[in-house]
Amino acid sequence: MSEVRVAALYQFTRFDDPAAIRGPLLELCVAQGVKGTLLLAREGINGTIAGSDAAIDAVLAHIRALPGCADIDVKFSHAAVMPFHRMKVRLKREIVTMGQPDIDPLAGVGHYVAPTEWNDLIADPDTVLIDTRNDYEVAIGTFRGAIDPQTRSFSEFPDWFRAKRAEIEAEGRTPKIAMFCTGGIRCEKSTAFALSEGVEQVFHLKGGILAYLEQVPQDASLWDGECFVFDERVAVKHGLELGDHVLCRACRMPVSPDARASADYVEGVSCPACVGTRTPEQRASYAERHRQALLAQGRGEAHIGAVFPERDAD
Repeated sequence: MSEVRVAALYQFTRFDDPAAIRGPLLELCVAQGVKGTLLLAREGINGTIAGSDAAIDAVLAHIRALPGCADIDVKFSHAAVMPFHRMKVRLKREIVTMGQPDIDPLAGVGHYVAPTEWNDLIADPDTVLIDTRNDYEVAIGTFRGAIDPQTRSFSEFPDWFRAKRAEIEAEGRTPKIAMFCTGGIRCEKSTAFALSEGVEQVFHLKGGILAYLEQVPQDASLWDGECFVFDERVAVKHGLELGDHVLCRACRMPVSPDARASADYVEGVSCPACVGTRTPEQRASYAERHRQALLAQGRGEAHIGAVFPERDAD
């Protein structure tokens, strides 16, 4: 097993002064050699961190002592190398950005469905299955039969949902709505939103895709493809094993093995998704950045140009 432990976590709670929490939390993470990103807002905490077992335990003990965080939801996995380059604790308006300030998951969310019971729910013809993630995530893997909202950010989801609901109701249907996301946090908000819109039968996958891939055997799985994760692993497969996708350093999109076989893929410079969208000057800049990153790698150093980008994530 790898020496690097990865912890994905979130908790909706109420922090009166997130700024007061930030300093001591960042200080502890740095002292313990933990890296990653944690987001703090009045509505709670969200993020992914990595480090040694002892370091992660120390940081989690600190987080669990925060108001309302004693039972924080944490999903663990392992990485062959440190998947982050630095530690950031950021103050935000929302720990996952939906842009609906009146939605409060603490007031009520959909029914949680355990990964081992998820297949029965989504196999029901009366269930409408919705992937709440962004388009680039859905493109590399999703559940069979899931609807792809084709959103570029989570803040687009409410308008899409209202339109889709009207379309379904025009067909005379009152189905069960089942939603899923990477680790569960987006579904806390999306199901709370659906309830606020008057939808009664709303369900979501407890622990998200990561819990499903960890707990459900591949031969019984209804998941196809890989699951995008927001760190240098890029994607994971069943059993949370490392996936086959890499990151395009130009457009920051996941690139499959087939796409890497294309002439449009130049490591560090372009991929089929972005090859025609960059100027010669930009491509030259990317090539130089990649060259510097390789030189730094040869020296055993991390190159700042290789840092994984922040995204609207679980």
